[in-house]
Amino acid sequence: MTEILRIENIHKNFGDLEVLKGIDLSVAEGETVVILGASGSGKSTLLRCTNFLEIPSSGKVFLRGDLIGEEDPTGSMGYQESDLTHVRQRMGMVFQQFNLFPHMTAIDNVMEALVTVLKQSRSDARRTAMDQLDSVGLADKADEYPARLSGGQMQRVAIARALAMSPDIMLFDEVTSALDPELVGEVLKTMRTLAEGGLTMLVVTHELGFAYHVADRVVFLHEGRIYEEGSPKNILTDPKKERTRDFVRGHLQFSIPSHGES
Repeated sequence: MTEILRIENIHKNFGDLEVLKGIDLSVAEGETVVILGASGSGKSTLLRCTNFLEIPSSGKVFLRGDLIGEEDPTGSMGYQESDLTHVRQRMGMVFQQFNLFPHMTAIDNVMEALVTVLKQSRSDARRTAMDQLDSVGLADKADEYPARLSGGQMQRVAIARALAMSPDIMLFDEVTSALDPELVGEVLKTMRTLAEGGLTMLVVTHELGFAYHVADRVVFLHEGRIYEEGSPKNILTDPKKERTRDFVRGHLQFSIPSHGES
């Protein structure tokens, strides 16, 4: 399988606080990798360092085999903002909050970056945006403003907006955590459809049922390190390490098949 993303020995400090303590992780083309962990384990910081919304304190990120940034003779990495802007276009990211422009319709929200960043014509951008809204089940809401959409629908517009840029990989940061419980399912269903369609995805979530049924691999973070990693079945139904077992036991309300079930 072609490697899309490789993270090597990523550290991130905020002052004296070391949040990431040497993360090594790769994601192959078409793979869905889910990152789990307790609050404060470094999950969201890892995603933000991956697409350089936070600059790593040290370590390297490779996208399709190309090192992002330039390494100086001391081994330190330097980054040009213009290069990072291009990288962020290739790594679509969807956040907990929808961040839609309230004065724009759904389709205009999806079109905006296509027109302003990629310099597409409005007619071409509208076709792309409509295709992506259709892919998340919202073609009929194209002309609605965010205020007239549910939280789940707004999050699906945000997903369509990221997909419209044709990213190499999609990063999802707890995208259901701000939603009412009855709206979570529609967003997870959209993400599952994207995964089944071969989209490369790195997902931070607390939805263990989604991780079990959709992920190709589960990574459990603890105190800024990868503590345990493996198949969803191994990590979620038969974890080998104590902290992972404690975490899974604390999430028994999620639907995870017991031993013997498929």
